[in-house]
Amino acid sequence: MTPDELLAVVGADAAVGAFGCLTLDVDPDRWLTTATTLRDAAGCDFFDWLSAYDDGAAGLAVVVRVWSVEGRHGVLVRTRVDRDSGSLPTLTPVWAGAAWHERETREMFGIEFTGHPDPRLLLLPDGFEGNPLRKEFVLASRVAKEWPGAKEPGESVAGRKRPLGVPAPNEWGDA
Repeated sequence: MTPDELLAVVGADAAVGAFGCLTLDVDPDRWLTTATTLRDAAGCDFFDWLSAYDDGAAGLAVVVRVWSVEGRHGVLVRTRVDRDSGSLPTLTPVWAGAAWHERETREMFGIEFTGHPDPRLLLLPDGFEGNPLRKEFVLASRVAKEWPGAKEPGESVAGRKRPLGVPAPNEWGDA
């Protein structure tokens, strides 16, 4: 199928991206119906991946890439959800392979996938607070220090440095 034929089948706003891959921008309420249409009408039977990215004030963008093995065409489907209470219906009834990707995206960005068959934590330990891939999350790497074999007395203590982007201990506050 050509990008124009795919667009006619799905009926969404689109832009042709790199390598002729069609990118569909859909509203969150059309997320599941667009995925089902791509599988059934456009032949996109292979689930490739699903992830998200923090788009600042515009919200959190969720992207899924699917592929038609027979038609040899791929489609990116993208939607945006609210930063505070973002949720989408799960794609696991359409493509079972979406389960792991949705669990990862839920942990890293805080996006809920309603109806997910296994919402257990995947990567983060129990009790972890925050979503590590959001822009407001402070990466608290430990304070780096110079090699302990200093040549001058006091050099190793004075040479301590904070990694870029890590605030001083008294400057944490709310992000």
